[in-house]
Amino acid sequence: MEPADESALFNAPFALATLSAADDPGGERFPALVVPEGAAIDLRGVFGEPAASVRTLLERWDELRPRLDEAARVRTGPWRDLAGLRVHAPVEPRQVFQSGANYRQHVIDLELAHRAAGDPRTPEQARAEIAAVMDHRAAEDLPYAFLGLPSALTGPHDDVTLPSWCAKPDWELELAAVIGRTAYRVPVDEALSHVAGYTIANDLTDRAAVFRRDMPAIGTDWLASKNAPGFTPLGPWLVPAEFVADLGRLRITLRLNGRVMQDESTDDMIFGVARLIAHISASARLLPGDVLLTGSPAGNGMHWGRLLRGGDVMESSITGLGAQRTRCTEEGS
Repeated sequence: MEPADESALFNAPFALATLSAADDPGGERFPALVVPEGAAIDLRGVFGEPAASVRTLLERWDELRPRLDEAARVRTGPWRDLAGLRVHAPVEPRQVFQSGANYRQHVIDLELAHRAAGDPRTPEQARAEIAAVMDHRAAEDLPYAFLGLPSALTGPHDDVTLPSWCAKPDWELELAAVIGRTAYRVPVDEALSHVAGYTIANDLTDRAAVFRRDMPAIGTDWLASKNAPGFTPLGPWLVPAEFVADLGRLRITLRLNGRVMQDESTDDMIFGVARLIAHISASARLLPGDVLLTGSPAGNGMHWGRLLRGGDVMESSITGLGAQRTRCTEEGS
């Protein structure tokens, strides 16, 4: 797809990115420091081997983080105009953790959309029962998390191919946290110190494949429903955590062909970033560069009765983190 519209940059002194030359589709990717004026510098020239990629930089985040401030302030070296660069997913994680059912209104909308044809409850009764379940989860401290595949990630402006077998492709715009310090059995009050920064993710989902119809007792099939190649556009920027002022009041907005479909605040999140990290790290070790998707708010395609198809363009933004522009194509087109 065409290079990013750099008029919608981040709201921070600088951010990290993974870039390549726009006129060389197979060109070498490099980690970059990006400033909001629309310029970037190759961090390999600043740090050498520790900055072979954004992930290797994050592996030494506590040591190298202060030097990023200096590089952004002094601005010596060969800075390049972003207009001549292609923006990729900002980091290549070893692990992708995803939070499900983490926005109250979104869960209610999905449950109503998936009601069985013979459900005797009125929509109002169903909504009230689902809301009570959400309140119980919050009160009992029961987050829900699962794994995604790094191979599903793609750049924030790349085309996404909808596979021929994908019957009900849907969007789910999400705040993504990127880990900068290994986290294992981390308490809630220490969890955010393990986050290097935040970025944008769109967690595309085939709604027809979410639930196993052959054996309902198995439950959900996240492999089939969420992990097709390119089903998770990520980026464009990794904005350091200290520049994201209020995680509870970020605006998440997705437009489909210019029409606003999602426009909600992170204050509808049931479990915040710190609680999710504490919950996941109780079982798994989060590593530098790992990505945590924190769930999507209301306004997905199932709610609107309008799912993705070839030719659709999604324009997505989160307060202070920049914007994505993703076009859908159909397999074989």
